[in-house]
Amino acid sequence: MGIVDHIWLGIQSVVFGPALFSILGLHVPTSIAMVVLGLFTGIMVGATPGLAGPTAMAVALPILISIFGVTPDALLPVFAFLIGIMKGATIGGAVPAILFNTPGTPDALLTTYDGHPMTKAGLSGKALRVAHVSSVSGDTVSDIVLFVCAPFLAIVVEAYLDFPEKTALIILSLAFMAAVIGRSVARGLISASLGMLAAFIATGEDFYPRLTFGIPDLAEGFPIATAVLGVLIVGEIFKAVEDMANEKRLSGVIHRVKMTGDNRLRFSEYRRLLPYIGNSAAIGTAIGALPGVGSTLAATLGYASGKRMHARARTNDEPAFGEGAPQGVASTEAANSAVSGANLIPVLSLGIPGNAAAVFLILATDSIGGFNPGPAVFKLPSNGINSEMVVAFGIFTLMAVANVFNWTVGGVIMRSMSVMIRIPKQYLLPVVLLVTLTAIYIQETNLAAIWFTIGFGVLGYLMRKLDMSVLPFVIAFILAGNLESTARSAFSASGGDPWFLFKSPIAVSFLLLAIITIAGFARANTNNRRVPL
Repeated sequence: MGIVDHIWLGIQSVVFGPALFSILGLHVPTSIAMVVLGLFTGIMVGATPGLAGPTAMAVALPILISIFGVTPDALLPVFAFLIGIMKGATIGGAVPAILFNTPGTPDALLTTYDGHPMTKAGLSGKALRVAHVSSVSGDTVSDIVLFVCAPFLAIVVEAYLDFPEKTALIILSLAFMAAVIGRSVARGLISASLGMLAAFIATGEDFYPRLTFGIPDLAEGFPIATAVLGVLIVGEIFKAVEDMANEKRLSGVIHRVKMTGDNRLRFSEYRRLLPYIGNSAAIGTAIGALPGVGSTLAATLGYASGKRMHARARTNDEPAFGEGAPQGVASTEAANSAVSGANLIPVLSLGIPGNAAAVFLILATDSIGGFNPGPAVFKLPSNGINSEMVVAFGIFTLMAVANVFNWTVGGVIMRSMSVMIRIPKQYLLPVVLLVTLTAIYIQETNLAAIWFTIGFGVLGYLMRKLDMSVLPFVIAFILAGNLESTARSAFSASGGDPWFLFKSPIAVSFLLLAIITIAGFARANTNNRRVPL
């Protein structure tokens, strides 16, 4: 059987699979029903500050396995729900970032730079529309690339990027992020250094914990949720409480944001956003195809690239990036959403998860069986059917179905949440704080995690008071583990050569680019040619 036959079998396994229920005599396939249910769940989870797609996937996986079992027939329904959560949480994550300036994920922080100023200007509805159409557009482009290139692209990437090159790429990523984000390169580097310092506590491959000062609760290091949500959300809440107190003291009232003006997104406006969406979708797809890099870097590069495009094309009556430009929201959302589809390229072709959400897809395959991600998935058998290839094309079909519902009803659900801005912040912020701490306790089941989160919240508050961007801290905290593991692997593979990074021309090129990036932005900052993010 040829490739077309396997594609058709994959589509049939979804569209003509077992029915979950019937409506007016029309059978609704289980897999399609599960992807829609997962999509709605993901939007709700993503729109809730303190929650994220991977958290919902972690909770859902054991429940799904208990419902559907561990037979090969359970693969597509379980995958369908997990894929729905992954896609729904991606577009839902823009809601708290735009409405309340409290991003639930690191990449959504960049959405706050322009989304929340639009909310304060009474354009929250338009900001949510821009976020939705940009997110789904980027996701669709990424999925198309996945469908076409999954058998080839990840294998080519893996062939050219070995451990030294991956180590140098992460260093370049950190340097670029620290240089681009914030008011100065120095503050960006300090923020990134603090993130790496926190990540290196009690981690690594040593036989004893590092930097714990004998504190038992630090023996396992800081959970990623405590650091990321503490700095991003709790720190923002502390700062917002202080701002409200100052506002109350100075004016006697706390200002409430209302939707005013034209919040529709016309086709002419969407057409002006298309270059930014296309540019960020390409960046996000390319980043997503690299194992372990993730959507945060894609959002950063997409926003920085869009900012340069906007600076050249902006008219005097348009807001700049960071002041409520719809192009800023579009650049960020298209980039981080484009990662989700491309991240499945290394998963399906190499069995390597590209982000946290993809990890749970790998866990599902390990738990259920009948599907082993890797190069063999896309090999045509000499005779008969490759059942793993059929499952892979079934997954592609599920992603296409999820995109259709994302384009149609997903935006309606997302935009309906704009009513949340009517809730006074003095009532909403304590709820957000409670939800955040509850989500962390449920995930970690450890009271020490609550104290870690509050501690990182204080750090995030102080960084904001010092006008220091928290995003370099978060990205460095996330990438520090990958940096250490790839560097150790490269060091071991080289036979203990301390100059392993300089033996590869590609790695040397990445390191030179890192130096040039820092020096170039530092010089531009000195000459007052940079616009702060």
